[in-house]
Amino acid sequence: MEERRESIVGWKAEADGGERYVLNVYRPGEEQGEAALRFGHLIEAWSPQDGSTLEVPIERVDALTDGGLAMSGSSGEFAAEAKWEAVKDSCGGYDVTLHLTYNGNVPKNMGLTLRAEVIGSGKPDWMIPGAFYKENRFEKNLRRYPRYDYRGGDPEQMVSDYWSFRSDRAALPVVFAWNDALCGALCTEEMSELGLTGLGFRGNADGTAVWLNFPYREEPVTFVGEPVPAPADLASARFEPGQQVTLRYRVYTAAGDPHAYDPFVRRMYRLHAEAYPLRPWMELDEAAQLTAHGLFTWHYRPEHRILYETAAFDRELNNNVKGQGDRPHMHVGWVSGAPYAHALLQYGRRQGIAEYTAAGMDVLSKIAEGLSPSGIFWASWIEGRGWNAGWNPKPDWLQTRTAAEATLFMVRALAFERGQGASHPDWEAAALSNLNFAASCQRSDGNFGSYYHAETGEVEEWDGAGGMLWIAALLEGAALFGEPRFAEVAVRAGSYYEKFIKDEYIYGAPEDVHLTPTSEDAYNAVAAYVLLYEFDRQPKWLELASSAADWMMTFRWTYNLCFPRHTLLAQYDFRSRGADQASTSNQHLHNYGLFCVPEMLRLWKYTGDRYYLDRTRDHIACFLQFIAREDGDFNAYKGMVTERYYNTNCFQPKGMMLTLSHSWCIGLILYASQEAAEYAAELGLSELIEG
Repeated sequence: MEERRESIVGWKAEADGGERYVLNVYRPGEEQGEAALRFGHLIEAWSPQDGSTLEVPIERVDALTDGGLAMSGSSGEFAAEAKWEAVKDSCGGYDVTLHLTYNGNVPKNMGLTLRAEVIGSGKPDWMIPGAFYKENRFEKNLRRYPRYDYRGGDPEQMVSDYWSFRSDRAALPVVFAWNDALCGALCTEEMSELGLTGLGFRGNADGTAVWLNFPYREEPVTFVGEPVPAPADLASARFEPGQQVTLRYRVYTAAGDPHAYDPFVRRMYRLHAEAYPLRPWMELDEAAQLTAHGLFTWHYRPEHRILYETAAFDRELNNNVKGQGDRPHMHVGWVSGAPYAHALLQYGRRQGIAEYTAAGMDVLSKIAEGLSPSGIFWASWIEGRGWNAGWNPKPDWLQTRTAAEATLFMVRALAFERGQGASHPDWEAAALSNLNFAASCQRSDGNFGSYYHAETGEVEEWDGAGGMLWIAALLEGAALFGEPRFAEVAVRAGSYYEKFIKDEYIYGAPEDVHLTPTSEDAYNAVAAYVLLYEFDRQPKWLELASSAADWMMTFRWTYNLCFPRHTLLAQYDFRSRGADQASTSNQHLHNYGLFCVPEMLRLWKYTGDRYYLDRTRDHIACFLQFIAREDGDFNAYKGMVTERYYNTNCFQPKGMMLTLSHSWCIGLILYASQEAAEYAAELGLSELIEG
């Protein structure tokens, strides 16, 4: 055995009835150390009949001249050969091809697991992009979904010290683990020769491990989007005598920096961008035309002066989703309200469509009337109930992000209208009331709090980063109203909320997933810190904006999902590359990343990092699909856009889509299409559209 080249991998022989090897993969540049990914065997096979496990040992290891290595071994039923090819770019690691031969005498159902122990001190942290972050759910969280606990827990409460998931839950099929000195990861593709793959991890007092499953396993229970889990789902494959299988995976190690995932995600994005093409259905101007029509036609209700949050595809019966297909509700921000009224108003003014302009102004005027006794916006308006607190843990709480987003877009609408020579004193009064509230409730350390009492304005909960979006609202408000105090408050908040970005765990943005890490938290962080950089040009704000954007990309699909053949998404050839997972709790694809398209494009300009342009283009291109081009298109009506594309077995079967049009989904396409128009040449969307 030759000595290790490039000082990446070490090994040692163990006496076990013959010479066997354990392979330790260290951090780049280390010949050995206390932290490593340790491979004790080439592969392990398990039987669904009795749960027994068979390991294929590493019996031979040969160093290759290019810095890689070759390994082989056999057991009673399997023989395996693996080639580890050293990655030569700055990312490092290995691309592995494993050839496996089944030598059993009779056909047998089995599953395969590629496992690595994570060696080193410290309790572990995790990331499965889009699906699992750190502990994933706090003990105090009011919503139930998978949670990691080093001490174990009750799987029926979705708490465990180990988890295995289907790969199609992940925006990139990779499982990262951190200890005090190491970041280690295993990655594969969504599909293999044995079907849908899987990802898993374990961390407790007995040790830490990560693994890949071929085919997938979901255990100890299966999360289907409900507070009560489904039983474990343990898929297996049929092996015939003499059958040969080739499996491919990747091994990555780095220092224990929380941001160490980023080089690997970027590398996989580059590889997947070549393998998984985009296919937008239309140009930006057509998307804007269709979504303006859809928002006005199906969601604007002049009798209530609101944008209905949802409108059913089925206009005859309109009785899906528990009788609320056409939902007579409007949030002031987030899932309806000011952002989309602003987009409709802009489009109406620019295109000279008076009815769109009037509708946008009508909705914004309605929202301006909806101030709570505390001075900030009520969260939502419901037919028969009027203004109320929204979808919060308590009926008298108001959530900070909803109010901040409504204020931000009220300010943007005011700035736009001033440019048109129009004034709206009622909008100004409402925006100033909200901005003054945010400034007055800020704690000395910069925290705005997450939930407020609607009557008194007292901060009811301080945890979370939901208040981060006040930074953007205050900075734009400072410019609009000539009030430097608002900018001072925003800068102080920037120094407070940066800890969430540096910890790579931003949570608390949406009302409906209490203190949960979500892609929406990343969007808010990007918008806030790009605006901070534009305010005073401090490099640290740009660094934080870039870091938040990198974290955001862990929610964004790098590949096109393989949907079941007969599903709607398969029949329409929906390309998922560029879509975002909503959150670890709401596992479905959504388009809310369009919220920060202008900030992402400016971030690309400021940094010169084309990665941000490319991945923003992907997101736009993805959601230039499934905009109904005419009545009947994918069973919707012209201009309708759904909220949910189901990527896995959560809420609905994979390959389905929610048959509701959402005002925010339409509105964000309308908003982003207008904001991205000046970058059309750089985005190159027209080159991707099929004739």
